[in-house]
Amino acid sequence: MEAKPAAPETKIPTAAYRNLLLATVGFTLTFWAWDLIAPLGSWYGDRLSLSSFQQSLLVAVPVLVGSLGRIPAGALTDRYGAKLMFPAVSALTIVPVLLLIVVKDSYGLMLVVAFLLGLGGTTFAIGIPLVNSWFPPARRGFALGVFGMGMGGVALSGYFTPRIAMHGENLPFVVVAIALAAYAVFAAVLITDRPDRPVPSASLAHRLGRAGRLRVTWELSALYAIGFGGIVAFGVYLPTYLKTWYGLDPTDAGTKAAGFALVTVVFRPVGGWLSDRIHPAVVTAVALGVVALFAVVQAFDPPLNPGGTTALLVMAAGLGTASGSVFALVSQVTPQARVGSVTGIVGATGGLGGFVPPLVMGAIYSAKDSYSIGFMLLSDLALAGCVYAYGRMRNVRPEADTPAPEVSKVAARPT
Repeated sequence: MEAKPAAPETKIPTAAYRNLLLATVGFTLTFWAWDLIAPLGSWYGDRLSLSSFQQSLLVAVPVLVGSLGRIPAGALTDRYGAKLMFPAVSALTIVPVLLLIVVKDSYGLMLVVAFLLGLGGTTFAIGIPLVNSWFPPARRGFALGVFGMGMGGVALSGYFTPRIAMHGENLPFVVVAIALAAYAVFAAVLITDRPDRPVPSASLAHRLGRAGRLRVTWELSALYAIGFGGIVAFGVYLPTYLKTWYGLDPTDAGTKAAGFALVTVVFRPVGGWLSDRIHPAVVTAVALGVVALFAVVQAFDPPLNPGGTTALLVMAAGLGTASGSVFALVSQVTPQARVGSVTGIVGATGGLGGFVPPLVMGAIYSAKDSYSIGFMLLSDLALAGCVYAYGRMRNVRPEADTPAPEVSKVAARPT
């Protein structure tokens, strides 16, 4: 592995840690809201007499919209800052959360509200540029990894939402709405954008176009689609796989899937921490190499205990590590003024990348009565990412950013 040259210690202001904490809490809460429908999917299915496809569509709409919405959210954060965007998005997310109570008896209206609920999934692209701006390069990987733990909001939703619903079918939405409202107030008061951050003045379309023309945007998107996309794919499909192939009951399958999700959350900051000490491209390559190896192991259908459980948990660790190291790489190879725009595109690709594998796995199982081919395809994809990260991304340097008028800097000292 290639170690980074030692960098001089830079004193990190207290405001950096305050903003990291607030961003992580906000990310967690909005992701809980984003995932409110999925844990109650079977309840909606019974209530509205939905087919399997209709139920899947209802669960998928917020995820798809939230993934795509990261593109404009990231660009808007570049322009207006997280101090405005975080409380605004958190407050606006309250609207669809409460509307879920009103429209619960209409499938058509549920789809409309599910579309609006996707707003909660956009905060990922708001927090990344905020955290990135406050921490020096030598500490940025770990900080971004800690922020990334907010994706555990999905796991919190999966565990707590149905349990809160046992005390009242509308109670989960009221609880989340109150939490979002309280957070929006705290965020408006306590979040501070770094005073000397680059502030672009060009139009949203122009900035997105420029970010889209950066080669690294699509290279990073491909790597993140494997890392985070793999996490999303397993989150969506692992309970089905465990029930279908290993014969687990729904509760046991859900518990094991939650354990997989927890491992990915824990290893995301590990990927960032390692990236502060080793080049993030090397960390990404090793993590994806591990995923490739254990996907082959799982393709041979080992017994669940201990072989299958070990293989799945090691893959979870690898995918979590890779998702953390890729965003450490974003901060290294992207011009500072475009971090939000690039983050939006990369984050959107990662979220969308998680919905192709479950469709492929389901189709392969229907045709071949086996999941082995699907795991071999995952191995091939992870191996390709491993080779590309090590062979190409180690040598990438950020392209020189253009001067004003596109980017203006506010000259001020960080507080």
